[in-house]
Amino acid sequence: MSFETLDIDRRTDGLAIITINRPDRLNALNANVLSELRSVSEEFAGNKDLRAVVLTGAGRAFVAGADIAAMNEMSAEEAAEFGDLGHATMDAIEALPMPTIAAVNGFALGGGLELALACDLIYLSDSASVGLPEVGLGIIPGFGGTQRLGRRIGWQQARRLVFTGESISADEARRIGLAVDVFSGEDFFDEVLSVASTIGDKGPIAVRQAKSLMRQGSETTLSEGNKLEIQAFAGIWDSQDRNEGMTAFLDKRSPDFTGS
Repeated sequence: MSFETLDIDRRTDGLAIITINRPDRLNALNANVLSELRSVSEEFAGNKDLRAVVLTGAGRAFVAGADIAAMNEMSAEEAAEFGDLGHATMDAIEALPMPTIAAVNGFALGGGLELALACDLIYLSDSASVGLPEVGLGIIPGFGGTQRLGRRIGWQQARRLVFTGESISADEARRIGLAVDVFSGEDFFDEVLSVASTIGDKGPIAVRQAKSLMRQGSETTLSEGNKLEIQAFAGIWDSQDRNEGMTAFLDKRSPDFTGS
């Protein structure tokens, strides 16, 4: 499948890199970008060979926001359709069974930050700037920002960012728990790929189960989440990966996981 606004690199080590490629528009999200991100996410969802997915942007921005020029011409009905598409796209990314990493190489504003929030892990370049500036345009975040940000960093910090519309630095984002880590510009992408490769080296069935359990657990009680964990813990026992992982440990060698 080919895309107009995305570059897809499916590597032989089980990693996939999605690059939003509209550098002349700072990778702004329009309907075409959103539709293509949703399509590739739906394609990747059924790919059992994928161990991790990295999402980044071409040029000096991750995603500078939604396409304001296009939005300004929308009717209320068209805005509702655009919001529906944005949410469907973020939901498709969030629902991917393998871990997803947002490699935020520059501006991640508005829809760009919402896109990063749909990923499991966020890493920032030291020159990155993130925020939800929508209230300064007389609108609100429309792709999940009012919901996912508070769940990521706590509601008080989320309210501060949404109500003020201010952008914050990479170091501030790390301080408040929005980013896992910040890497220098020259080493940034190599460092992110190193994290992705570390994940990719682990048992893929176990990693996918762990992701699923944490997502389910965040939406239920601790007691119910623990019951789900017990079931999954036992359910993975007959897999070849479980046998290979434990046998390799006892043999003092690196495991060769197959995802079966």
